[in-house]
Formats: sequence, C-alpha cells, structure tokens
Amino acid sequence: MHRVVVVNGPNLDLLGIREPSVYGSTTLPELIGLCERWGARFDLEISAFQSNHEGAIIDRIHEAMNDADGIVLNPGAYAHTSYAIHDALASVAIPTVEVHISNIRNRESWRRISVVEPACVHTIYGRGIDGYRAAISHLAYRWRFPAQIVEYGSHPDQFADVREPFGTGPWPATVLVHGGFWRHHLARDVMDGIAVDLAERGMITWNTEYRRVGDGGGATSSLADVRLAIKAAAADPRSSSLTVIGHEAGALLALDASAPGEVDRCITLGGVTDLLAARQSRIGDDAAAGFLGGSPPEALSPIHRLPLGVPVTLFHATADESVPAQHSANYVEAAIAAGDDAEFVELDDGSGILDPAGAAWNDVVTRVAL
Repeated sequence: MHRVVVVNGPNLDLLGIREPSVYGSTTLPELIGLCERWGARFDLEISAFQSNHEGAIIDRIHEAMNDADGIVLNPGAYAHTSYAIHDALASVAIPTVEVHISNIRNRESWRRISVVEPACVHTIYGRGIDGYRAAISHLAYRWRFPAQIVEYGSHPDQFADVREPFGTGPWPATVLVHGGFWRHHLARDVMDGIAVDLAERGMITWNTEYRRVGDGGGATSSLADVRLAIKAAAADPRSSSLTVIGHEAGALLALDASAPGEVDRCITLGGVTDLLAARQSRIGDDAAAGFLGGSPPEALSPIHRLPLGVPVTLFHATADESVPAQHSANYVEAAIAAGDDAEFVELDDGSGILDPAGAAWNDVVTRVAL
C-alpha cells in the first residue's frame, strides 16, 4: 500500500468560508474525507496536514521521507514566493503533485507563476476541489505503470507520457489526445487511467500533451502539436500499428491529425466534430471561439474536411451534457457518404468512458486493435 500525505498551506483552513465564489463551499474536513475516499479506490493510505506557516510545511515535507511515498501539495500563496518549499521538495525527492483550486493563470499576474512547480511531477489548477482527486489518481497511476517522458518538440508542452508494455515488441501503439475544450488548465492526466489500462493490455501508449488556449495553443498550434506527436509515435520502430484516441475537444484534433498510411484507426470519445456548430451553439462556454481565434471554422472542422481516409469509430453518450451526441452522429453519416469507413456507437451512459473500470471504456476497448 502506497502512502500519500495531503499538505495544505496558508488560509486553506478557511475552506468553505474564504471566498466561496473562488474556492468553493467544501470545508477542509470535508475535503480530507473526500481525499480518503478517492485514495481508497486505489488502495492508498491518505493522511493530511495543514499549516499557515512556511516552516511547518517544510518540516512536514521532510517528515514525509519517513511516512509517505507521495505528496499532494496545495501551497496556497507560498507557491508564488517560497523557494524554500521548492528546495524541500527537491531535497526529499518524493513525487509531488501541486494543486490549486482556482485557475491561478487566469487571476492576478503575481499568481500566475509557481516557483514550487519545477520541483513537482505535475501541477493541477483551476479544477476546484476535484483537482485533489486528479492529483491522487495521477500518483496512483504513476506507481501502477511508470511512464517515460518523450519530447516530440521544443516547447515545454510538446511531450508525451510513453508507457511501453512488458516483454518483447513490436506492439500496437495508441496516441491519446485529451479534451478540456482546448483550455490550458485541463491536461493529459485525465487520460492516465486508460493509458495505463491499454499498456497493461499490451499497447505502447503515448499520453500526449500539447499547447492549449491561454498558454500558446489554438487552432493552428494545437493541431500542429498533435500531428507532430502522431508522427513521432508512427516512426517508433517498436510500434506495429497505430490507433489515435481523442476525447471531447481532443477528438477534433485526433480526427484532423490522422493521416492515411500513418494512422490505422481513429477513435473518438464524446468528440467535437463540427466547429461551425460548436461556435454557433457556444458549447463549452464558447470554447470554439477562443480556439479558432480568427480562423474560419470550416478549415479546421473534421466534418468539413471529409473524406478522412482512415477508419473511424465515434463513441458518444446519448445524454452527453458537454458535447451533443449529434456531433458524432452527423459526422459518421457524412463520412460514410464521402466513402469513409465510419461507425457510430451510441452509449446509454458515457460518464465512465475514461475510467478503465467503467462499462463504457470496456465498449471502447473492443474496437482497439490489441
């Protein structure tokens, strides 16, 4: 059993009271209870610590060498000032995920830089209390099946977590493209579970990061990144075939970046396929407008770029509240009319589609060439 200590810094003892419009209504004791539940799913032992004092936080990090295998750290405002906390993390060399409840990169300029981040294995922000669940899950999946970071470009976000199966290759490979409506506070960790599951089933998995809106990304750069990642995976001599899987907004990038002769199959999960419709209906809080900038939607919209020339399977839940299922249904109808090999799989419940223990994910796996 791995042990995780959840360390909360200054003012987090006032959770539920302090600026609930920013930090939510969940109290600190309630949060710790949730962390214990989230950890139990992965058979993790969760302990908790909170202090408003920098030295006490540093002492607790030092103590973690004796009683923890991982740290989930919300350093609060110390994230922006405390090189001492950075040095403590670097000294103990315990995998640490930094968490911020609010979207620090969309707030005051002084909050946008974390001096603690370079000493952490991952940073999660802007997801509310759920960021703690994501941090615990990320640590659990790191321990379950460690990944190698492979850079496919020079930008800090041009990399992938690559997991190679045990044994002797070559193996089938898959490139995973995460969703989040192309915004920078959603990252590759949302695909950790299925990346590990596919690796355990005998696939090389490329859990891909790319530039997102608000951090250098957008229609041109995000798509260019995914194309580069796919080319890197396709050129890997250990790979015998290549499947690309895109979730939500990442599905659009997956479809646009899949090329015949390079990709053997593309699979989408609750995907955006029509940027014109997405912009008109303003799904994802008008995400398409921010993604497109001034680019015409038809030029980057998969449904307007048919035929693709790559077999596709589109999964979509009937009652998807983020992206209407009509995106997938319309795309498949148009793809078949254009001569593509396309299949639409409508799900009664897609809530667990990124959960390797979920029924929806088991449906997806049957379409992946293992």
